[in-house]
This record gives sequence, C-alpha cells and structure tokens, in this order.
Amino acid sequence: MTDIATHPLTVARLVAPASVDAPDAGPFLETVRLANAVCRHDAGHDYLDQEPAEMLGPWHHQEDWGHSGFTVERDGRIIGAVTSIYAQRADSDTLEFDLMVDPGRRGEGAEEALLAAIEDEARRLGRSVIQTWTLHRPDPPSEPMRPSTGWGVIPADDPQTVFHLANGFTLEQVERNSAFDLHGSFDLVERMLAEALAAAGGDYRVVTWTSPTPEEHIDSFAYVISRMSTDVPAGGLVIEEEVWDADRVRRRDARLRAQGLTVSVACVEHVPSARIVAYNELVIGEDPTAATQQFGTLVVKEHRGHRLGVIIKCTNLLRWREIAPESPRVSTFNAEENRHMLDINEAIGFVPVSYAGAWKKVLA
Repeated sequence: MTDIATHPLTVARLVAPASVDAPDAGPFLETVRLANAVCRHDAGHDYLDQEPAEMLGPWHHQEDWGHSGFTVERDGRIIGAVTSIYAQRADSDTLEFDLMVDPGRRGEGAEEALLAAIEDEARRLGRSVIQTWTLHRPDPPSEPMRPSTGWGVIPADDPQTVFHLANGFTLEQVERNSAFDLHGSFDLVERMLAEALAAAGGDYRVVTWTSPTPEEHIDSFAYVISRMSTDVPAGGLVIEEEVWDADRVRRRDARLRAQGLTVSVACVEHVPSARIVAYNELVIGEDPTAATQQFGTLVVKEHRGHRLGVIIKCTNLLRWREIAPESPRVSTFNAEENRHMLDINEAIGFVPVSYAGAWKKVLA
C-alpha cells in the first residue's frame, strides 16, 4: 500500500481559462469533473450535473460576484478543488465556497489543505464569515442531526458532518432537494393553475419571457430579485441584503448567456402598482436531455396568501414543456422551514431526492 504521507499535497490557485477548449483549461475541467462526481456520490443522482461552460461563464463576469478557487494534487493528479463566490462590495462580510474531493481520495488530507486555502482567501478579501453546503442522500439517517432552525435532519455520522464540526462549523439550515417528473401527467398542474388564477383575482396578471429580460419589465424584475435576500428563510446563515437595478439585471442576463443557459421566467404582476411581486425561473444548459434546474422562486412577503406561488410554479412548468420537451425532470432546493413552498411543491408532485446541510464558520 502506498504511504500517502511520503507523497505531499500541492495546492495551486485555480485560474479561469479563456474557454473550455483553451490549452490551459485542464485544471478547470478537472474541477468540473470533481463537482459532478461529488454531487453524484453524495446525493445519489445526477440531477445536479453541470457542463464546463456553465461553471466557467461566471468567472468571466465578475462585476457583481467575485470567483476564486484552488486545486490540490498528489503525484501530479488533481484530487480536489475548492471554489468560492463573494459579493463585490466593500461592506460584504461573507464568502461562500464549495469544497470537492474525489470520493475515492477522501481522508488523505486534501479537505484540510483546501479548507486552509479558502480560509486564507476569505481573510485576504476581508471576510470573516464563510459558508458552505453538503449533500446527503434521502435515506432516514440512523443518527440524525438538526440545524439551529430545528427543521430537517442530516446524518450526524456522515464523514462530511464530522469534518465540518471538527473544523469549527455550525449547522444552520437543512434544505430539501426535490424533483418533478416532466414526462408525467400535467393534468393536476393545469387544474391547480386554473384554481389559483381564479382565487388571485383581477389584481394580479401573469407575465412570462425567456431570458434576456424584456426592457419593459427590467426595473420591476430587479426589484423582485432584490427581495430574495430579505424574504427567504435564512436559518442561522448570514444573508446580506442585495441591491439590484436594471443594469445589474442586464449583467446577470449576459452571464447566463455566457453559461449557455436557457432561462424561462414566469412572473405575477400586481396590476394596481404595475410591479412584479412573484417570480419563478427554470433553467437548462446546452444538453436538452439533462435535468432542469429551478433558480429563483419568490413571492414577496406583502403579497403572500393569494396563491401566487402556485401560479408562478405551474405556469412555468406548463411553459417548460414547449421549451425543453426532452428534459426528464426539474430539480429544486427549498429550506425545510419554508413549509408554504414545500406544500406547493408536494401538491404539484415534487418528491424528495436528497438533502443539503448549510454550514457557517466565523473566522478568528
């Protein structure tokens, strides 16, 4: 057996290549491979797979969100990577990261090396709070661990759980990853939408588009996106309020286009105020047979109770059949304490397929 102690680890900064076909794209492509391998291993499915262009696009558009990362190799082979995202604002105090080690190479010290690198990066950027997520299969754990919210569980004996606890993290939230079968019957979706539209009444109307955002809706869409940072359950995580305007929406649309993503947006506009007050996004990459991802979904607080969540979800699912007919399913994440949105998902036909633990560490 090889003595890994005699084969040192080498940590290197991850550099974004000009394209996925560039001569120096190897480390980035390995990072994509690791991200997909870790998600498949930990969640038990491939619904979260990403293409290289999807991951690379944001690195070329860092006006609003900065991106950085590191790889770790042993014997000339990359066995792990960590990527981070952070707001490009002087008053921001947080950094989010994804730490990925080849499932077959876990426990060799790569996790510790990458965590040390990203903690140093956070300090260099002036961030004192780092946050991350771990994926877990849907089987009921023999040793459950609850977050600070009290909602949901992850396995207490999972090596990822043990690692984060040992390194000073606290479990602050559990999210449910649910999936909807796009190749099944839509009769219930159609019926739920008709009932919700009737209940909402004439003060609300549906607006839809495929990205980029139409100019006539761009200011209102900026407003509703900004509410994501204030109106969604955050548990014990630090979620900083974000400022959005039309230019930021345009930059976001350009970033999504650079990622090769098709985005369907279903909104509800409050007619008296002419303001968008609810929205849902469905997204797919360049592979038409891949799983669909749900991005943002929100009903602003003061307009809840009018079944707008049902309207945006059902409208976009019905619209998606025409946009991506080959996609087999929609994958979405919701906080376990977000009972209202989970009720909607369950009624429509979403089923749990994995769970995510949200971790926070305050750096000394």
